[in-house]
Amino acid sequence: MTVTYKLEAGGALKGRLRVPGDKSISHRSIMLGSIAEGVTQIGGFLEGEDAIATMNVFRALGVRIDGPNHGNVTVHGVGMRGLKAPGTILDCGNSGTSMRLLCGLLAGQNFDCELTGDASLCRRPMKRVAEPLGKMRAEIVTADGGRPPLKIMGIANLHGIDYPLPIASAQVKSALLLAGLYARGTTCVTEPAPTRDHTERMLAAFGHPVERNGSRVCVTGGGKLTATKIEVPADISSAAFFMVGASIAPGSDLTLEHVGVNPTRSGVIDILRLMGANIELLNQRQAGGEPVADIRVRHAELKGIEIPVQLVPLAIDEFPALFVAAANAHGVTKLRGAVELRVKESDRIAVMADGLQALGVVAEPTADGMRIVGGKYGGGTVASHADHRIAMAFAIAALRAGAPITITDCANVATSFPGFVELARSAGLKITTW
Repeated sequence: MTVTYKLEAGGALKGRLRVPGDKSISHRSIMLGSIAEGVTQIGGFLEGEDAIATMNVFRALGVRIDGPNHGNVTVHGVGMRGLKAPGTILDCGNSGTSMRLLCGLLAGQNFDCELTGDASLCRRPMKRVAEPLGKMRAEIVTADGGRPPLKIMGIANLHGIDYPLPIASAQVKSALLLAGLYARGTTCVTEPAPTRDHTERMLAAFGHPVERNGSRVCVTGGGKLTATKIEVPADISSAAFFMVGASIAPGSDLTLEHVGVNPTRSGVIDILRLMGANIELLNQRQAGGEPVADIRVRHAELKGIEIPVQLVPLAIDEFPALFVAAANAHGVTKLRGAVELRVKESDRIAVMADGLQALGVVAEPTADGMRIVGGKYGGGTVASHADHRIAMAFAIAALRAGAPITITDCANVATSFPGFVELARSAGLKITTW
């Protein structure tokens, strides 16, 4: 299916809206609910293609999962050793999170399996997970270049390791911790910089001890998980597009409801505030072990900044939106330390630079970031390269464009944000599809 976005220039974002559930938490709720003992109830589940892919994998592994039905899912856990050998290759679709975390969870099973995905996922690097898991005695065979499909030989005697991550990555950390559940002894991961901690929080919610000491997190094998109730907050990565849109469009006043504001994910708020954004966190509370808030954003004159390197891992998925903020800021914005953007669903540094340049923005890519000079820009046609976050970022850019913007290859927006067009239109974005 081919989807193209057509956007009129101008407009403002107003009102109240709730974006879909957090993708990272939705993935993990299915994974941990499946290997827990008892029935786990999940509310606010993201009914996007990526999270559905994870659900379908666990169904193929013998887990009964009811739903999703308006965000409600029931997982009938089979326990730590209750997964069954699949009768087919496990398809992760477009989801890198599914594949990388499954590498860890499946490495300690007593059966073999194979993971694959769509053409985009099969171009993404998996050695970064396979190699450290190999140190735990896991056996994972990759295709050429360390890419999918992956063959995982179940090993019942994984050994815990003490592993310093060379690059901050929540997915690699989570894969090792999940493998650690099945390993002899203790598995510890030390991060060079903080990354999202949803796996650690959710393991604790399922009753499995997690030891945290500064940048080091450890789990000990041989335990069990007990079913619980999970309330998935709205995804801050999805909310980020509307936060940027309301910041850059004069006359905007938008409140985003029940958004997850986990401090390992809130870098986008910190960066926008450094740029001068008018952002308020209202009604702060806890939901399912995660901090949430209603986020009110009003238009503000943004300024270019040098983005602090320590905030980069805390906003890694939000940089397509932040690049649009930079294009609308006074002065120069510089990003470095973000080489991870090169290996997302697309090379987000190159693809965003190409798209911004097509609109007339001065955007200079570097090996690990970008330099953007803010100012007026026009319209034109932008290629999203089937990357959902690229498509949504340029849709938001239309709020300040001098002419209409056309964005090609937008079908994959459904992987993370089903209903994006309708919700954006209700807030004031002038968007149509064809």
